[in-house]
Amino acid sequence: MARKTIGLKDVFPRLSSLLDLMDDQQRELFIKHTTIHPFRKNETIYAEGEPSSYMHCLIAGKVKIQKEGVGGRAQIVRVIRPVEFFGYRAGFAGQNNASGAVAFEPCVVVRVPIGTVMHIVQQNAKLGWFFIERLSKDLGRADERTVNLTQKHIRGRLAESLLFLRESYGFEEDESTLSIYLSREDLANLSNMTTANAIRTLSAFAQEKLIAIDGKKIKLLDIGKLEKISRIG
Repeated sequence: MARKTIGLKDVFPRLSSLLDLMDDQQRELFIKHTTIHPFRKNETIYAEGEPSSYMHCLIAGKVKIQKEGVGGRAQIVRVIRPVEFFGYRAGFAGQNNASGAVAFEPCVVVRVPIGTVMHIVQQNAKLGWFFIERLSKDLGRADERTVNLTQKHIRGRLAESLLFLRESYGFEEDESTLSIYLSREDLANLSNMTTANAIRTLSAFAQEKLIAIDGKKIKLLDIGKLEKISRIG
């Protein structure tokens, strides 16, 4: 089934958490410079190392934030869900992008020039606090993920990633199948392990009846045991 076309008139109600903090003049300026962009599956939204020119907001679909590691291997450091703002930290800091963003699946993203956003923030303390709060939460999650992905063993890392995906994207209608279909490579990159280790550990979890696998679909059968594996590392 083809995805319904999303236009700007559909987008702005979804940005109410941001737009409601602005006065009429600021809101008009923001809307004037907002553009909407569809992306295909695996298409790059912005690249690591390039100038940070825009603030992005995911309207529909799923996005991964990844950073190139040793030997050119990508590490997924964060996932984005609707309606979440991303890609603006480097612009606020006057830096190039420290990571890149890629579409997990067909998605729709709105962009606003970072200069426009910063101009409004300089006039609007409430908007400044809006971004401070989100950056602070992102930093806290990043710290936790760093510890999890460096100190846990392979089983703990994979269990943590499956629970992380549940928290980020939820389940399908059956209330057990993750509402995201990852390649084994993406799951490995999210879990800081090789693809071969991810495949072996997934198979072990399936044999232990912790999960069920159907292609890229993963069903969580025993969340309690997965949480215990993640907790003990």
